[in-house]
Amino acid sequence: MFDPFFRALKERLLEPVARALGPQLPPAAITWVAFAVGLMCAVVVLAGDLRVALGLWLLNRLLDGLDGTHARVHARISQFGAYLDIVLDFVVYAAIPIAFVVVGRHYELALAGMFLLASFYVNAASWMYLSALLEARGEGAITHGETTSATMPPGIVAGTETVIFYTLFFLVPSRQAMLFTVMALLVLANVALRLRWANRRLRPEAHRR
Repeated sequence: MFDPFFRALKERLLEPVARALGPQLPPAAITWVAFAVGLMCAVVVLAGDLRVALGLWLLNRLLDGLDGTHARVHARISQFGAYLDIVLDFVVYAAIPIAFVVVGRHYELALAGMFLLASFYVNAASWMYLSALLEARGEGAITHGETTSATMPPGIVAGTETVIFYTLFFLVPSRQAMLFTVMALLVLANVALRLRWANRRLRPEAHRR
């Protein structure tokens, strides 16, 4: 929901860092480092140190933003790089809640964790296939001036909101089950809103208007 604003802010803040790193560094190297940090975050959650884990989560998000900026600044954008980035992001997004569930070891948190991951699964289908259809129709990222490689249909919970929710998982561990459930409900609201939007835009009669 707030991604357009924060994406532009992120570009302005990280551009000097990207320039300082220089064009020799492959953007994919940053992507892989971000992934390693994200997995380490999950491992540290399992070890029970939420303060260090929170720092690793925030570092993961910083690096995840930096790889795209670095690619754009040094004209090293690639479709594979964008694809790799989203796949590795989803691994991290799944690993951290699973680590919380394993550590929590109680039924309510396990159910909420399964609900959250199920909502991610449905949400991924709802936006990724819609994004592919929009790109095929010539209504993709380039058309709308987006900085992403493929269009990102807007929703209630996107990148910015995910960072906020996950940060709360670390800061308020006693409310994780509730936070998992609230995030899952909002993610599923994304799906409902996209289905409604797609029903209006992708039907054959929409082309005749």
